[in-house]
Amino acid sequence: MKHKNSHLLVGYWSRLRANGNVPDQTDIDPRAIKRMLSQVFILDATIPTRPIYRLAGTGLCERFGFELKGTSFLAHWEGGSATSLGSLLKQAMTLQQPVCLSSIGATADCGMVELETILAPISFNGEEPTRFLGITQILSDVTHLGGRPIAFQRLIASQLVRESEPLSNVNPPPPPPVIPPSQQIVRNHPRAPHLRLVVSQDRPGARRFNADNVLERMFATFGGGAPAA
Repeated sequence: MKHKNSHLLVGYWSRLRANGNVPDQTDIDPRAIKRMLSQVFILDATIPTRPIYRLAGTGLCERFGFELKGTSFLAHWEGGSATSLGSLLKQAMTLQQPVCLSSIGATADCGMVELETILAPISFNGEEPTRFLGITQILSDVTHLGGRPIAFQRLIASQLVRESEPLSNVNPPPPPPVIPPSQQIVRNHPRAPHLRLVVSQDRPGARRFNADNVLERMFATFGGGAPAA
């Protein structure tokens, strides 16, 4: 893990563990993670290959350009990454350990950033873990996005997280190759190897959201009812 907030979320998750079991969703106090709440989300992974956002912070929704609640977590990942993520989520729930994902996020015009996502398994009403408490953080220069939403993600590394892992224990991925000037397109951003952007023409346009969700309202929606279609 590289980002401080990743460590803070895993540390909070670890403190909530009772008798070695994963925390229950009802034990999560939004006040304890208030400073990073806009980047926090909850996934319903009852079917690990079809995880759905039960809720997502306003900052995260702005990064992707639309309201994430009720949508597929895998919708903006390329095909190979989505397949790997389904297996990773299942493994994390079985072992009851958080997983750290490193990825490249790209806009429709190839503005790129490095992202780090933490997915920590949680239960609901004392049952077996079927959900994840997560956070996504940008590690590189956010100005590369040019204010545009992330349209695409590609997984570049993953690992299960040991709760005692020190900061920056994960080796950074190798830098992308330098593209000759004659092959650069529009903007002078390096491109990840074999990166293929798939952008739906029906994708909702970016829009502004409120500055932040009211904490009680966000976490009141955690439980009960199936996620929106």
